[in-house]
This record gives sequence, structure tokens and C-alpha cells, in this order.
Amino acid sequence: MRRLILAAMCGILLCTNVGCFIPIYEADPAQRVRQLIWNSEDMRAMRAEWQRFWFQDQPSHLSPVRVHGGVI
Repeated sequence: MRRLILAAMCGILLCTNVGCFIPIYEADPAQRVRQLIWNSEDMRAMRAEWQRFWFQDQPSHLSPVRVHGGVI
């Protein structure tokens, strides 16, 4: 019985701590906006690097018009 109560108390304690102990962003709105802009720029650069890695930034060599390909 004591283990069950202890487990329930530990579960409640862990469930109430949903966020982080140390917040990621500042409380000051101007500073927080600056940090969010920096993060979004990093994400944009990461997406561009990912597309460059998989050669998705290259032009397509496929023709926009379908060609029969057979001998008529």
C-alpha cells in the first residue's frame, strides 16, 4: 500500500511538471522576438541545406510537354 501511494505521488509530481525548468526564451518581449527571429533564420538555413543535399534546388531537366517516345 505504501508503494502504491508513493508511486501515485511520484506520478502526480512528474505530471505537473509539463514545461521546462529553464525557459528557452526570455521574458522580455523585445528580446524574445529577437530570439525567435534568430531561430527561424536557422530553420530556414537548415531547410535550404537539406534541399541542397538532396539536389532539390537544381532545375528540372524533364520536359513540360509529354513526348510519345515511340516510333510512329
